[in-house]
Order: sequence, then C-alpha cells, then structure tokens
Amino acid sequence: MNAIKQYFGIDGHNTTIKREVLAGLTTFLTMAYIIFVNPDLLAKAGMDKGAVFVATCLASALGCFLMGLIARLPVALAPGMGLNAFFTFTVVLGMGKSWQVALGAVFISGLLFVLISAFKLREWLINAIPYTLKQGIVAGIGAFLAFIALKSSGIIVASPATYVTMGKLTDFAPAMAILSFFLIVVFVQRKVPAAVMLSILIVTVISLLAGQTHYNGIVSMPPSIAPTFMQLDIAGALDVSMVSVIFAFLFVVLFDTSGTLIGVTKKAGLMNDDGKIPNLGKALFADSTAAVAGSLLGTSSVTSYVESTAGVAAGGRTGLTAIVVGALFLLALFFAPLAGMIPAYATAGAIFYVAVLMLFTLREIDWDDLTEASPVAVVLLLMPLKFSMADGIALCFITYTIAKLVSGRHKEISIAVWVLTIILLAKLIFLS
Repeated sequence: MNAIKQYFGIDGHNTTIKREVLAGLTTFLTMAYIIFVNPDLLAKAGMDKGAVFVATCLASALGCFLMGLIARLPVALAPGMGLNAFFTFTVVLGMGKSWQVALGAVFISGLLFVLISAFKLREWLINAIPYTLKQGIVAGIGAFLAFIALKSSGIIVASPATYVTMGKLTDFAPAMAILSFFLIVVFVQRKVPAAVMLSILIVTVISLLAGQTHYNGIVSMPPSIAPTFMQLDIAGALDVSMVSVIFAFLFVVLFDTSGTLIGVTKKAGLMNDDGKIPNLGKALFADSTAAVAGSLLGTSSVTSYVESTAGVAAGGRTGLTAIVVGALFLLALFFAPLAGMIPAYATAGAIFYVAVLMLFTLREIDWDDLTEASPVAVVLLLMPLKFSMADGIALCFITYTIAKLVSGRHKEISIAVWVLTIILLAKLIFLS
C-alpha cells in the first residue's frame, strides 16, 4: 500500500486509495456504454461484433493503464464516439473502403499523433487552428451522430419526395430509442450513477420481455479477437483518396484529447499556476499509443474521455483512478453475451445524448461575425447531410479561409489553415 501511495502521490494530492478506487468505478460506469455501442457501430462496417467487443475492452484497458502508470492522471480512454461512426458510415459504407483499410487509416493517424507529440508540434498545430473551427467541428460531429441515431432507430426514414421523413414512432424500435434517450435525460438530471448504461440495460430488458431480443446469457469466456486482430490494411490506407480521412481521424483525436485533458485537469485542480497540464507529453504518448494499439487490435481511434470528470468529481486525483477503470474494462471482457444482446435501438438514445453534449459548443461561437459563423453553419449542416465527417471538416476549413479572404481579413488566416485549405480544396476538386 505504501508503494502505491508513493508512486501515485496519494497523500500529496489529499486523497486516499479507497477514494481513488471509487472514482475509477464512477468513471467506468459513466463511459461503459462504449462497450455496447462501439461493437454495434463497427459491426455495421462488416466487422465481427464479438472481436470488436474484445478489441474495445483491451484497447480501452491499455489506454487507461498507460495514462495511469506513465502520466499518472485520472483520465480514462476508450474508442471515441463520432470517430467510430465516421469509420463505419463515411469510410466504409460511404466511400466503399474495406474496414481493413479504415483500420489502416486509424493506424497511420495514430503514428502521426505520436510524431506530433514527440516533436512538440502539438501546441503549434492546435494554436494555429482557430477556436471557432475547433468548436464548430465538435458541433458538426454532434449533428452527424444525432442523424445516425435517428436513422439507425427508424425515427427518420428515407423518402423519395423529401429524402428523409418521420418514421412510425409507435413501432417498437423507434419507441424504445425515444424511451432510452428520455431515461438518460431523467437519470442525468437526477444525478443517477451510470445513467447511460442504466438506460441501455433497461431498454434491453424491455426488449427481452417483449420477445424482440433473445437471451444469450450474461457471463462467458471472451470471444476470439482473431477476426480483427492485425487485420489492418496499411498499404490501402496510403491511397491518395484517404488523405482527408487520415486528416479527420488525426485532428478530431488531437482536439478531443487536448480539450479533455484541459477540462479534467482543471476540474481536478491539477493544472499548474501558469495553466500547463502536468505530464502533458506523457499523457499524449499514452493517448497516441492507445490509438495505434487499437487499430492493431481491431477498433476505431482510442481517445481520452470527458466522462473522466465524473471520477474527478468523486474525488479522483491520480493515475490510480485510470488504473481502476482499465481493470474494470478487463473484467468487462467476460460479459460478452450481455453486450451481444444489446439491440441497436437501445444504444441509439445514448448516441443521441452524446450528440446533445457535443452541440453545447455552439454557445461559444460569435454568431454576429459572419466570417466566424459561416464555417460553423457549413460543418453543422453539411457533415450530417453529406454523411461525411471528412468532407464536413474540409468544407469548414475552406469556408473559413474564403470568408476571411473576401472580407479583407486575410491576416487572421494562419499558415497552417492556408496549407490545409489548399490541400483539402485540391482533394475535393480533383479526387471527389
């Protein structure tokens, strides 16, 4: 016990081992929905659901262990929401790429993240991207997730006259998706622990009782990971048509990780007086390494989870919190039958809830400045309507640059934005 206390600085952070364990449990319960949602989304790309379940748990555990042991921060990691939807609906189903190629793109983006972190380019790159674009892209991903949730649950359906229309809400799947979302709203407002996971389980039980889902047991040995392990196609991902995809994976993880680390360490009181994050380089190494490992195991990009703030609120202050989360992800490996029973409409409410949280960033936008508001409107509307995160991000950068240029405010355009705009514009013109 003394060795654990000394390594993590338990006493120095005015916490206890018991408090750290409880904080880890709290964080896990708030983010455990990913072990149900991620396999369901990636299975739509043709991947083996059982293997993705195992890959999700292993990649999450590895990321948490690296973050806890190396960076010693109370930050948990798992495959990112939005990135898994992009993986399936844009890269595989939209662009017609194989899931193996998509995993190759995740691997390459992870390696680039490692290099950016190692050569300390992260700060320059993040500072070079305007705050408006960062917030707008997050909101666009939220709108994209919302559209996917509504579509997958049958709340909206295809229409030859209007492209999309309202589905029959009294059908079982749409009704359960709606119930799932409002259960989350109630549970979150009433501060019920594990609100999202509890909602998913309640809808699954209702589905079982209604005969819509078949009972397959709760506990078993983990499924084989062989169908996805080391199945990535790196050569296929090096095709020029994948440039914007790799860019999207990289920048979303980069922004997501940075925002999460800032938010969690600030809430925990761990940020230095000058606003710097302790062990930032080690934290980025943990994040980027987990992303690379996830692609090898067979899952979309792994990133830091903002749900870690729940553990911080419960008293977590050290890396021991992240270690506990990692251990619980390993324990979750033995609940594969439960994960296999979760119907898509049970997770649709969770996906829509995450979308709502992402849309909060819209309040940070200066809507009185059209050069700032127009790129946000473009990414918010076109990302879901074009059903492509990569194209949405590209159009966002292009709109921002053109709007600033024609308004005589070209000095506000950074070199990084100029370079990215030219690359993305060329890709859309010559490779679309």
